[in-house]
Parts: sequence; C-alpha cells; structure tokens
Amino acid sequence: MEHPYGYIKDNKVYLRGFLGQEDRVIGEVKEDEASTLKYFEERFELLKEKVAKLKKDIEENQNKGSFLMKLIHLRESLMQSDALGDFIPLIEELNQQEELLNEIIQVNRTKNLEVKKALILEAEARKDDTDWKETTEFYKDLKLRWIKTGPVDKEYQEEVENTFNALVQHFFENRRHFFEGLALQAEENIKVYEALVVQAREAHDFPDAKIAFDISKKIQRQWKEAGKVPAEKRQPLWDEFSRLNNRIFSRYKRTLQTGPQMNPRELMRKVETLTEEIKGLAAKPSSYELVGRAKAIQEEWRKLPQRKPREANLIVRSFQFFSDIVFEKAFLEKLVHGKYPDFDEKPESEQIQIKTALLKDLLKRDQTELEAAQNNTENFRVQSADFDIMMKKKLFAVKRKVDVKNYILKQLSFK
Repeated sequence: MEHPYGYIKDNKVYLRGFLGQEDRVIGEVKEDEASTLKYFEERFELLKEKVAKLKKDIEENQNKGSFLMKLIHLRESLMQSDALGDFIPLIEELNQQEELLNEIIQVNRTKNLEVKKALILEAEARKDDTDWKETTEFYKDLKLRWIKTGPVDKEYQEEVENTFNALVQHFFENRRHFFEGLALQAEENIKVYEALVVQAREAHDFPDAKIAFDISKKIQRQWKEAGKVPAEKRQPLWDEFSRLNNRIFSRYKRTLQTGPQMNPRELMRKVETLTEEIKGLAAKPSSYELVGRAKAIQEEWRKLPQRKPREANLIVRSFQFFSDIVFEKAFLEKLVHGKYPDFDEKPESEQIQIKTALLKDLLKRDQTELEAAQNNTENFRVQSADFDIMMKKKLFAVKRKVDVKNYILKQLSFK
C-alpha cells in the first residue's frame, strides 16, 4: 500500500528517504493497513507540534540562545523519528531558527567579551589594595558579576578566564600572606611580652630600688616597642606587668633623694640642644646607627631634672614627637624588610609605595583607636580628677601616634 511519504511492504511500514537518507522501516501493520498508516501520521502531527512549540518558546523568551541545544537535539530526533509526513519543511524551519540563534549568540558573546574586559580592568585596579575587609567584599561581588556574565567566543574564553582568575587570586594571596604574617608575628610578640613579665618579676624582687627602677624603665620601653597581639592574650600579661612596674616605681619614689639641680638657663639650653638633635635624626632615613644615637639622646634626656621650666613645655612635646618619629620609622623599616626580603633591591618608587601602603594600614588602626578614645572621654565622665587625667593622657598619646604616622607619610610623599 502506497502513502505520499512512505509505503507498506511485506506487512512492514516504510518511510521514504529524504535529505540523503534511504528508505527505512518504522513499524509493522498491527490491525489493518489504513489504521496503521493513520497511527504513524498522528505521530508526525505530534512532531509538528513540538517544532511549533519550540519556535514559539524562542520567540517569547529573552534568553533565546539557551534553546540552541534543544533545537539541535530535536532536529536530530526528526531524522530518526518513526512517523509518516513531510519532514523536510520541519527540518528547514529548525535550520532557519538555528541561524537566528547563532546570530543572537554571536552578538551576545561579543557583548559578554566587552563586559568581561571591563571586569578585568576593575580587578586590575584593586589587586594590591590593602583595605582587606572592603576589598574582599569588592572581589566577592566582582566574581558574582563575572559568573552572571555569559560565555564569550571560544578563542577568547581561556585568555579572559585565566587573566581574571589570576588577578583575583593575586589579591587573595596577598591577603593570606598578610594575615599569616600577622599570626606568626603575634606568636613571636607573645613570647616577647612573656619574657618582659619575667624580667618585671625579677626587678620587683631586686633589693636595690634604683637598679630595679632602671630595669623597669628599660623593659617598659621594650614593651612599647613590641608588636601587636590579640587583646585577649595581651591583657593578662599587661595587667601583671603594669602592676609590678607600678610597685617598682612607688618603692623607688619613696627612696628617691633630691639630686643635683641645674640652672634654669642651662637646663633650657640642654633641652633645646637635645630636641634639635632628635629633630635632625627624624628627618633622616632610619638606620641602625641613627636609632642607636636616638636611644643615647633619650638616655641623656632622662637624666635631666623632671621638673622643667614652664617655657620648656612646647619643646618637651616637640622632643617626644620627633623621638616617636625616629622609632616609628625604625619599626616601619623592620616591618617592610620582614615582609619583603628583597626590599632593598626594589626600585625606590616601589619601596615608597610599599611603605606608604603599610603605613596607611597602621594609621587606619590608630585612627580607629583614636575615635574609641575620644568616645570614651565623652561617654565616661566621672567625678574623679585622676580618672580624667588618665583619659586625657590616653587620648593625647593616641593622637600623637596618628600625628607621627601622618608626618612620616608626608615625608614619603615628598620623595
């Protein structure tokens, strides 16, 4: 029995070949030939509906490119379908839809490439940022935007992915090294604090009050120069350390005899001379010899009478300020050489950039501490002169730390 698109032969249903395919068996006669042909015609109608539905879905959806694989699979299935009908128009319809989708996909991939190039520029701009918290959030958002951006042409895919991932990894590697360095440094700093507490105990038990006091002053300076550790680990050590040193000072004060006096003019000349020298050191690059001289100047300063003329107040503050600059610059040198073993081989411009970044990071912490101290001064007003004096001293000390770092930053900017 014949059919426009097939025939029945030897009780088997054949589909005539199309688009280069040979005739093939698609089924057998079950009841009679007419109902069998009708069954395979109805199967073809279902295929027509699938093609029509796919076309409608493509027209109605914005993300048209997502239908490409579905279209390809449907076209492949048509070539192997067991049905009777004119398959060629359906195949041609799918071919036209594929051309349309390929054009849209190509346009989208070109746009995606431009978007990803822009994201790469954003990643490049902040890869060396040391504001770890804010920049971490920035890169998380950037990665999310990257993922949401569709694919690009295969010839560019590997290049843009590798470039973007390398920039993101660069920042997170820097962050990891920074916090690993902080953790390792904190462990070493804790050992320093523990050793200073032991020395404080020994000084506290020393019979000679003057020697004990000298040791106390020395270890207190070392305490100030020691690095940072988590507050919960430092506080118990500090409580014991400060208690022991307060007792040492009280004992020394009780036994202190009036020492030799200096003429006020002579004292002022000495104060001015030492201040000018320490100011000169603060203007120079830090070195081992320079720091040694600064310590010697401080030792001379400590030997001066504690009571100084009122007109020396500004000079005394100036001496404290420039002394802090000398030792802050020494600490900065220690920090950059610890973080970058090849620091001295780097170009001067890069050295300044590294110092500036680290100093800004330290400054940000001091500014946070200053804000906290200011809030405490405003919020904890009590009827106690001693407490008020203590809070003002704390505020002044923290403010000086901020001023010192800003001064060094200004020095670096003029290089």
